[in-house]
Amino acid sequence: MSTRQFVTRDGTRLAVETAEPVGSAAETTVVLVHGWTQDRRTWDRVVGLLPPDVRRVRYDLRGHGESAPAEPGTATIDHLADDLAEVIDAEAPSGRLVLAGHSMGGMTIMALADRHPELVRNRVNGVAFVSTACSGMDRMTLGLPGFLGNLAHRVERGLADLLTRYRGDRLPIGRIPANLAIRWLVFGRGPGNADVASVVDQFLRAHPASVGAFQNAISLHDRTAALATLRHTPSVVLAGTADRLCSPRHAQAIAAELEAGHLVLYPDAGHMLPQERAHDVAEHIAALCRFPLVTK
Repeated sequence: MSTRQFVTRDGTRLAVETAEPVGSAAETTVVLVHGWTQDRRTWDRVVGLLPPDVRRVRYDLRGHGESAPAEPGTATIDHLADDLAEVIDAEAPSGRLVLAGHSMGGMTIMALADRHPELVRNRVNGVAFVSTACSGMDRMTLGLPGFLGNLAHRVERGLADLLTRYRGDRLPIGRIPANLAIRWLVFGRGPGNADVASVVDQFLRAHPASVGAFQNAISLHDRTAALATLRHTPSVVLAGTADRLCSPRHAQAIAAELEAGHLVLYPDAGHMLPQERAHDVAEHIAALCRFPLVTK
């Protein structure tokens, strides 16, 4: 396993980690794309469960983890898609690809299909959409009804605006309140303390102005039409029934656009399926690696 600093065409430094298979050349590369306010550690419990004969690539999105902050105007899902295309070109320039995206990472894969359709048609042989959405993120109610849902939406919009104007390097919140908020917000029933701690640590490391701008980008996200590029690609759509951010309704909307897609809902699981259902997520990604090469 090696980690290096990769610089994109617009000069943004990304932390990229690549693990090569032992003793053989990789015919398949799995690229793991994390979500909003997280980093490549999202996949810690998944990456070691993937087939040993595949190359595994994961990286920190701009504005997250060990990567550089997103410069003003670049905290968009379009820029994330272009970054993903560049990472693929640098780390896996040939062979077939299996892409797995959690939350905003799934949105990034949809934008890749929109902005780089030839890359997707020619090389992507499987996609796992994990706790994500193709549209409908403009009104975040956190699953709360009526007045509470309206209040949650207003607070979310206000926080995004405040964060985009915040000039500090780290989010201005302590670990204890962050732990309580994240445990309620993104986990389902009975999360492990180590998993919560990891998600909190990733959250606290994210760059505030970047994540505020990305939250605005998520609210505008609509890549339903782009899923046509992946319509016949083997795929799986995974969601927790207790997900407050990307509900089963969002997962069903994605699956409806994918003729070769398979929808799986996990009762009582929340948004963080790579932690809450790591073995299941890994098994579904591994199954996509075993599909024969798709001719499109």
